[in-house]
Amino acid sequence: MNAPHPTLIKAVLFDLDGTLADTAPDLGAALNKLLAEEGLPVQPYTAIRPIASHGARGLIGLGFGVTPLDATFLDLRVRFLAHYEAAPHQGTVLFDGVAELIQAIADRGLAWGIITNKPGKYTELLMPHLPLPVAPAVVVSGDTAAAPKPDPAPMLHAAAALGIAPEYCLYVGDAERDIEAGRKVGMTTVLANYGYIAETDTPHAWGADFKIEHPLELLAHLPA
Repeated sequence: MNAPHPTLIKAVLFDLDGTLADTAPDLGAALNKLLAEEGLPVQPYTAIRPIASHGARGLIGLGFGVTPLDATFLDLRVRFLAHYEAAPHQGTVLFDGVAELIQAIADRGLAWGIITNKPGKYTELLMPHLPLPVAPAVVVSGDTAAAPKPDPAPMLHAAAALGIAPEYCLYVGDAERDIEAGRKVGMTTVLANYGYIAETDTPHAWGADFKIEHPLELLAHLPA
């Protein structure tokens, strides 16, 4: 990695689901409504949480054991998303310390933004309900750029929108695709180890520059 010294960071960018906000309760509720419609047992939160970052594909796989290659997947996805769209912010909350972190980032004169693979339609439904003390300078959704993470396009899009070179941006995420995308463009990458990480994941192999166990730990790695 050719990441700059932390004191040179000018912008802090975040994944959304599993990094800034705990969206698993609402994603899980949508899955469980779909499972109930099909007469199948609902999934406990403990099973849903580690999969939540993988969106519809991961959750439908959890509940139904199917992949996008299966004939039933598309219909299940449409119905899952309809349930989620009807209630995308009933149980979603910011992770502990996130609001304070965002305020501190702003107080230090740094830009901040969001790069998520969540489709823009659902990002826009959720964002007004998140109690963020300072609005993000840029929000890049899964369909904003040419391709979603791990493609580097969303990272480059966000950096260009901020007018800050990628190597002066720090990116925080809880999934392998987050770290991969950030590394591809030379951002300093941070693993949100408190996020949606499954027992089968191998975060030690993802190559993040460092990890944090709580959002406020990030402040030690930013310019004072």
